[in-house]
Parts: sequence; structure tokens; C-alpha cells
Amino acid sequence: MTFAVSSTDFHYEANNKAHHTSEITGQRLILRRGQAFTITLNLHRGSQPEVDKVQLIAETGPSPSEASGTRAVFRVSGPPIRSSWSAAVQNSSSSSVTLSVTSPANASIGKYSLKIQAAKGTPQTSALGEFILLFNPWCADDSVHMQKDNEKQEYVMNEQGLLYRGCAESFSPSGWNFGQFEEDIVDICLKLLDVSPNYSTNPGLDCSKRSDPTYVGRVVSAMVNCNGDRGILLGHWGNDYRGGTPPSRWTGSVEILRQWSLNGCRPVKYGQCWVYAAVMCTVMRCLGIPTRTITNFDSAHDTDRNLTIDEYYSVSGQELKLSSDSVWNFHVWVESWMTRPDLPAGYDGWQVLDPTPQEKSEGVYCCGPAPVKAILEGDTNIKHDVPFVFAEVNADKVRWTVGSDGSKKKSYSNTRQVGSNISTKAVGANAREDVTRFYKYPEGSKKERDVFAKAVCNLKSTGTPRCLDAPPPAASGVIELSIKLQKTPVNGEDITFYLHIVNKNQSSKNLSITTVAQALRHNGRPEDPCWKNTQTIKIGANGETKVTLLVPYSKYGASMLENNIVKLTAIAKEEGSNEMHMTEKDVLVTNPTLSIEVKGTAVLHQEIKAEITFTNTLSETLRNCLLTLSGIGLIRTKYEIPIRTVGPNKMLRVTIPVTPTKPGSRMLTADFDCNLFRDVKAFKTVEVKRAY
Repeated sequence: MTFAVSSTDFHYEANNKAHHTSEITGQRLILRRGQAFTITLNLHRGSQPEVDKVQLIAETGPSPSEASGTRAVFRVSGPPIRSSWSAAVQNSSSSSVTLSVTSPANASIGKYSLKIQAAKGTPQTSALGEFILLFNPWCADDSVHMQKDNEKQEYVMNEQGLLYRGCAESFSPSGWNFGQFEEDIVDICLKLLDVSPNYSTNPGLDCSKRSDPTYVGRVVSAMVNCNGDRGILLGHWGNDYRGGTPPSRWTGSVEILRQWSLNGCRPVKYGQCWVYAAVMCTVMRCLGIPTRTITNFDSAHDTDRNLTIDEYYSVSGQELKLSSDSVWNFHVWVESWMTRPDLPAGYDGWQVLDPTPQEKSEGVYCCGPAPVKAILEGDTNIKHDVPFVFAEVNADKVRWTVGSDGSKKKSYSNTRQVGSNISTKAVGANAREDVTRFYKYPEGSKKERDVFAKAVCNLKSTGTPRCLDAPPPAASGVIELSIKLQKTPVNGEDITFYLHIVNKNQSSKNLSITTVAQALRHNGRPEDPCWKNTQTIKIGANGETKVTLLVPYSKYGASMLENNIVKLTAIAKEEGSNEMHMTEKDVLVTNPTLSIEVKGTAVLHQEIKAEITFTNTLSETLRNCLLTLSGIGLIRTKYEIPIRTVGPNKMLRVTIPVTPTKPGSRMLTADFDCNLFRDVKAFKTVEVKRAY
């Protein structure tokens, strides 16, 4: 009797543990490329274990072919063959043969079938089973290889993280559950690739290109948003989120991905930049590509590729919406780790990928991968989308004053404001790492200005580089304005601040000063003014003065549900002159504190208690309250606890049971929403021990 297989043992638990996928499941085979795995072929009684007379076949995609690299036919031989599928005998008996099978480090990722057939004569193919193949940052030959174990633990294995939000002078982290190892997420991530336009147009070519993390990252960047495809998230920047979930409500990716998959790949409502980036981080980590979220404060959106952000103000100080350029309070994207063999040497490592649909790249709403090294050096001629990301972190900001007759006068040029406090979660700790130095040289340094000039010269959108603008002419005299807060603003209280005015002229000045407050959306777009103050003061020669001002809560409170940021702008106009002077400040209004306390030691499969507290610091009742709790490996399904009211200056205290289902470091997240505060956040890291 010839070689005949009765059954196959894929050693799920042992293989998955060796391939760092046991967090996903131990019930099916999930592998990483470039690494050996073990299978045992159980033979029919009387079969001859002559493995040299059989071939194995590994296939992926709907039309696998050897030419495209999606089909491999290989015989059982000796040691692994570099860049090829191979198999070798580990053990052999009359009833079974155990093989060590190795995939190449550049194999396409995806779902595979494994078959066996006779090496000679009429092929008789038998199916052995299926497996999933992922990228492998543990393999030195893989293009996503990452050397340090603690970094692989953070950027591939960690199922939770921190997202930084706020404004440049005041920001804080919120917890996020990525959940890339929930068992169904790997299938959803592969489905995401299969519903992309690339796959629909040419599935064979698409599956072949899935060997390249640059290609996969670009596809995922496009598919996380739904602009022009069947992507995951629909973006919305506004105040009305009926028919969906406000972006600020989400605390994890798993619910979003499952909702998209279960609803026939229809987009989930709603996302904004941090939600897009966090979902992409989940997908990329799941596929095996080291990835982290990055927050850039004072992030520019340069719509005309000239590396300048133009802002327009009326003579009364109100920001006018005359340009599509903008500076977002913050913007979040991801970095993914990979080599770039498609580029000249020196651009391997972290690459920016941005799934938020801002501008089209080669006709598609995606961005990157853009090498961080290219951004630092102003290499705006390097692909993909380096000019756009360079502008996000280092554009010059030019301010214009618009007269009543529509005339425009350049009043200010700032080369330092855009791109600050660029932040990510630190490796192995719930702490912030500042990565600004990897994106730009120190602001104001000669090197930074030289790089900016180089970036401009490399950028030839019309065949001719943009000339560097000269700074606006100095005013005939100098009036300096600045805004200083008297204390940290708290939602529900008045905002108190003072305007510091310095006259460096040799003569006194009469100044008409207009100060306005506008709520800001996080993309930098201002709402209509919610408060305005106009007054006239006289300031002596070489003198200075302080003007104390107050924005009542009754004026700004109703505007705070979207972003909790107020822009204060002051414009001083000299009497008898056309000279105007301006200052502005973005102010983060903080919400009352939501806190989580875990009672006792967390042990796997043993119930503990978590206590959530919130104090209403307002003198009015909070209504339509909702407390939401979730945590991968801690809570199987999220808790949603409706609370009718919380009285003035009253404390809310809720205790819930928590039964950990996964060991290790886990994150419990809480969200409190009501009619006056939108989505106050808290998170707590819980170390879950195994029971012994």
C-alpha cells in the first residue's frame, strides 16, 4: 500500500505557543512566516511511510499560482531552504510521520490550505488542513523584524494602550483596548483585506502582494475609513451623532470591528482621528506588524501642498473660514515598523500610516507609509505622502488680517507652532514617550530651518519649488500681547484670565482691544464666538499693564460637548493707525474626575470587585447619565448602566463584578456621559495572576 494519510495532527497548542499566537486560540493553527511548525501525519494501517515519494502543497488566495508566490509545491528533504517552503522529517514510525515545515520569511500572509500528493505518477491530492500565516517580527529575515523583545511585547503583543488628546499646553492619556488577540479579530482583519478594491479588481495580484508590509499597510490605511470603499468607519466632525456612536464614546477596537463584520461590511458610525488610528493599530498588530499610535499636537492640514498654513482674522479678532488649511488641536496616526526595499538605503524603521480620510493619495483616501527618517530630513521627494506628513509636523503658520473692504494684510508668521509634544505610549509602562526629536530638529535651530528649505525645494507640485516667504515687515512700534490663565479651567466654572500688554514704544498708546472666545473642534475649526469683550485702554511709554477678563460658564458651557477646548483671541488696534497686534491661546477645559478602584488581587477566573466613582461638581443636576465599562480579558461583554440623574455636588458610586478570563496586564476602561459632560474617561491597569 502506498503512503496514505488517515488524519493530521497540527499540534495547535504547541505550534501557536512557539509562534506567539496562543493568545488568539489553541483550537486552530495560526502561524508566523519564516518559522518552522510541526505536523504529524497519521497513516492508514499498512501504508508505507516513504515520505520521499510525496509532495506538500501550500496555497493561498482564490487562484493560487507558483508564479505569483501564492502556491508552493515542495518535497520532504533536509534542512529549511532560504526563501522557499520546505519540510523535513522529525520522527517516523510505521503508523505516523512527524514533519517540520517552514514557510519563507517573504511568504504572503493570509489563509492557507495544506495538501499532500504523490511526487510521481498520476497526482492524487489529499487535503491535510488549513492554517493562517502572519508577519513575523521574531524572524530576522522578515521585513517587519524587530530586534528588542520588550518592543515586540509592546508593539505586537500588548492588547491595550494609551491615546493622547487635548491641546499642546494641556493634554492627557485615555485608555484603549486594542484586543487584537480576541479569537474572531484575525478573521475580521483578513476579511478586511478581502473586501478591498484591490482584491475585487485583481484577487490573484492582491494576494501575491500581501507578502509586502508596505502594500498591506497602504491597503489597511484605506480600508479603516469607508471613503470610496467598504471600509470600517464613517467619519463625522460635528455635534449631532444621532444614528451612531459619538467618536468620544469608544474605548476599544473590538466592538467596532465586530459591528462592521456582522453588519455586512457596512461602515460603523462614527470615527475621528484617534478612533481611526486605534482601529488601524489593532489590525496591524493582529497581522503581525509592530505598530504604535502617535499624537501630534498643533497638527497642520496643508491642503495645497505649499507647506504653509494660512489663517484669516477679522479686525475684531474673529477667525474667518477663508482657507481650507487648518491646524488641528491634535491629530493621531500610527507608525508601523518595516524595511523599505522600494526606497534608497536609510529609510527602514518606523513608517507613518494615517487612516483618517484627509487628502487622497494616488486617488485613494489613505496616507503612507512615509518614513519618519524622510520627514525628519525634509526628503519630500520620497514616497509615500512625505510632503503631507512633513507639513503636519513642521509647516509655517501665516496669519492674515482681513479689513472691512476685504483687503488682506500679513500680520504674523510663526515657524515654531506647528508640530509639538509628539507623543506615544512608552515601552512597558503607562507613561508618555516624547518622539518629537524623530520628526523634526529643534525649533528655531539652523538645522531645522535648513531642513525646511530643503523640503520646499524638493517639493515641486507645479514644476517650480515654492519660494520661501519673507517674514512680515516689522511694525513701526512694538506692542506685545499675551494671554495668561489665572487657574486651570474646570467645566462648570467661569474661565478667568488676564491679558498682559507691553508697550515698547517711546510714546504712549491708546488701544482698542477686542477679545473673543470660540469653541474649537479638535480639527482646529472654530465655532461662532460664544463670548466677546471690547474695551479701550491707554498705556504709557515703555509701560505694561494687565487686564483681567472672565468668560462665564453660561456663555461657553453649551459648546463644550464636542471637544472641551476654547480659543481665546485678543486683537489690539492702535488709535490713529492701521497697526494691529494679536495673540491667541487654546484652553483645555477639564472635566470632573472619573475614577476606578479594583478591590483585592486579580486572579484568573476568580471574581473581584471594581468601584467607579464620579462627583458632580456643578450646582445643577446631571441628567440622562450613562456609565459604560469594558476590558479585554476582564469583562466578556461591556456593561452599560443607565443612571437617571446625579444631583448637584453629589457623588456617584457604582460597584461591578469582574472575572478575569486572561492572565497578564489588562485594562479596565470606564466612560461617563450625561447632558452636560460628554464621555468623561478613566482607565485602570489590572495585573491578573494565574491560580496555582
